[in-house]
Amino acid sequence: MTVKDIIEKLDLQCLNEANLDAEVTGAYASDLLSDVMGNARSGQVWITMQTHKNVTAIASLRDLPAVIIVRGGAPDEDMLEHAKDEDICILVSQEPTFQVCGKLYEILK
Repeated sequence: MTVKDIIEKLDLQCLNEANLDAEVTGAYASDLLSDVMGNARSGQVWITMQTHKNVTAIASLRDLPAVIIVRGGAPDEDMLEHAKDEDICILVSQEPTFQVCGKLYEILK
């Protein structure tokens, strides 16, 4: 499944059109940057409520194609700029983490 497929199936708002054809192998949900840095795997989508530039730095480090910001969060401008530079797709869901995780589980299993 690609980032574009996930956008369509979860009705996500796409804030940049980076990496839409990247294959997604799973998802990782956490708001603790060090947890994601130590445990997320390449190809996963990161689900978080964090909206600052360090999110895209960690996503780039772990080779994550997209970040889903939950509960309608609005990313900082420097996060969007860094995401563009690093080719990371920034997505927004109005739903909380639990629902996003459940939906992703269902479509990725």
